[in-house]
Parts: sequence; C-alpha cells; structure tokens
Amino acid sequence: MNVILIVLPALLVFAIGYIGQKKLGFEINSISKMAIYLMYPFLAFKTFFENELNMDYLYIFLFCIVLCLILIISIKIVAKIKHYSKPKVSAMILSGVFMNSGNYGVPVILFAFGEIGFRYAVIMMVIQSFLMNTIGLYYAVSGSDKTRDSREIWMKIVKMPILHGAFLGLIFQLLHLDVPVFLNQTIDLISQATIPVIMVVLGMQLATLGGKKVERSALSFIIIMRMVASPIIALVVVSFLPVSPMLGSILIILASMPTAANTTMFSLQFNTEPDLVSTSTLVTTLMSIVTIPIMLAVVI
Repeated sequence: MNVILIVLPALLVFAIGYIGQKKLGFEINSISKMAIYLMYPFLAFKTFFENELNMDYLYIFLFCIVLCLILIISIKIVAKIKHYSKPKVSAMILSGVFMNSGNYGVPVILFAFGEIGFRYAVIMMVIQSFLMNTIGLYYAVSGSDKTRDSREIWMKIVKMPILHGAFLGLIFQLLHLDVPVFLNQTIDLISQATIPVIMVVLGMQLATLGGKKVERSALSFIIIMRMVASPIIALVVVSFLPVSPMLGSILIILASMPTAANTTMFSLQFNTEPDLVSTSTLVTTLMSIVTIPIMLAVVI
C-alpha cells in the first residue's frame, strides 16, 4: 500500500495535465519549451552547485553510458535479424533506450527517497538529457527522411540550456563562488516550480498520444526492452559499481521508467516513425502505473 501512495501523487498531477488538455486544449509546445529552456536550467544549476562533486557523479555517468550502449546494441541485433528499416530501428532506439527519468522519475524518487534521493535523480536527469540530446538526436536525425549536416546536429546539442545550467553550477561549486542572496532566492523559486510544471506537461502530452496503428512486434519488443530488459541490465550494472544501496536502488528504479516523452517530439520533428514512438510512450507510461509500484516494493 505504501508504494502505491508514493506513486499516487505523481499520477494525480499527470491526471490534472491530461484532463486539462482534454478539456481546455492548451498549446503544449510553448509550455514544454518554457519548462525546457527557462526552468530546467535553474534546477540543473541548483543541483550541481549545491551537491559536492564526488565519485557518485562518475558512477551515475558510467551507469547511464553502459545502460544506453547495451540497450542500443541489443536493439540493433534484433532489428538486424528481423530486417527492420533504418527509420524503424531509429524509432525503436528512441523508444527503448531513453527513459522518462525527468518529469516522471524525479518526482517518484522525491516521494520515495526524500531530498537526498531527489538530488541523485536530478543528476541522472541531466546526464540522460545530455545523452538524449546527443545520441538520441543522432538516431532521430539518421532515421529521418531528410538529410542534415553534422553542424546542424551539434548546434542543436550545444544550445540545450539544461547543459549550460549544470555546467555553470559545477563551475560555481569548483571555484567556490557565492551566489547573491536575491539571486539564490530566484533560483530556488524557479527550481521548486520546475518539477510540478514538467509533470503537468507530461500529462498534457499523454492526452495527445495514442490511437495509431503500429506494428505489434516492434511495439512489443520496445515494451520488453524498456520495462523488462532495462531494469534487469541496470541491476547487473549496479552490482559492479561501488555505490551506496540508496543510489543503487534509485538507478534501478529510474532505469525502469517508461519511454521519455521528449522522444515523441524528436520523432515528430524529424519524421522518424512518430506513430510507433508516440504509441510506445503512451503504452509504457500506462503500464508503469502497475510496474513502478512493483519495482519500488522490490527495491526499497
């Protein structure tokens, strides 16, 4: 019962966004851009400025890289056996590899582990954002029906403000720079508002998904990779890392999160099998209502 109560507040906030979008029909793209470009950077700055740089940063980075590579290789092997097209392979990588560690994972970890767990989750969220905006963007573009030069891709990556916020936070911490009180209060206010906003946005995004016909075998494989293989691989990877039991549990739970909502935006932007990606996001998110409480009960 306790694990259900941990997830319930997050699900209710998602439901508010879902109902609001169905009833009022907001312009999601603008709200999503506001969260990504105006709010996320402040949360990233605060997290990387206030949390002392230690080996946990390296372990979380290694965990994310290894998990990402194993999932990509696994998907490519199966895709080659089944002779899937390049756009479909790219869509499967977007959906099967990148989890919703931000606007779903972070609040769940906050409710389950408190402030310390929340800080770990934000660090992983920033690293995952970096991977999604590099590796994920590469596959979204490579599966597109249009060719783009590498300079355009890298410009999109360099412009991601969440990376700027994290980098500045680290610089301020390493150089022992003080943030003026008035500015610190501003950063705190925006940081505290970020998670609720992105949770509502996820609910709104889910209200626009679904209802599309996609290949069942590809969808089933994505579900298996995201909801089953990913947490199992995470468990194995964590067993090789010298991390605390809390951090290990957090990494495994975040690895079991559903498909990241941002992958839908990538697939739509570059026309990389958007129906398959959006359906994967919807189905895995609905499944997570059951799977995440189970994972919390097992891991905590």
